[in-house]
Amino acid sequence: MAGLFESAGGGGAAIALDELEASILRSLEVQMLELIGPGPGGESDDPLAALFAEGPTEAPADPALARLFPDAYGEPGATADPQTRAMAGEFRRYTELDLRARKRDDALNVIKALDGLGGEGGVVKVPAAECRNWLGALNDLRLTLGARLEVDEDDDETFYRLPDSDPRKPLVMAYLWLGGMQESLIAAMTG
Repeated sequence: MAGLFESAGGGGAAIALDELEASILRSLEVQMLELIGPGPGGESDDPLAALFAEGPTEAPADPALARLFPDAYGEPGATADPQTRAMAGEFRRYTELDLRARKRDDALNVIKALDGLGGEGGVVKVPAAECRNWLGALNDLRLTLGARLEVDEDDDETFYRLPDSDPRKPLVMAYLWLGGMQESLIAAMTG
């Protein structure tokens, strides 16, 4: 079970992680929190004010953030039509803050579970109710790494053949590992 999920029954899953795997996954999730950023006005924001807060109307300039928060109507910057751009901006304004909050919650869910290991390796049991949070958090990490690596559909074979001296190798290994984790979590949830 090392590094991959298995069914824990009832739609739940379990994963055995050694100390290094748990540390890497936790570090990636903390970096995800830093990338996503705090909620509107910071984490101590008034919940009522947050309810009425409006998000940005433009797509993020960072390719990883643009991948996590894509335009509702096509690729970022690809919509030359002013009406389509306006509609995409309106959609983003009312949805991005909630999407950011969900992504933060997903990452925090994983971090808390990993913190339960006490800085050591062990088995993390993920209840059925939290499997979707884990799946979302793993997907967000993979999307971010894919954007940083500029992954396209033809890169899979190239990634498996990277020499150890290639500076992308650690990120590629993490990208592929996260993909395996995602697949095994889906199988555990449905199996």
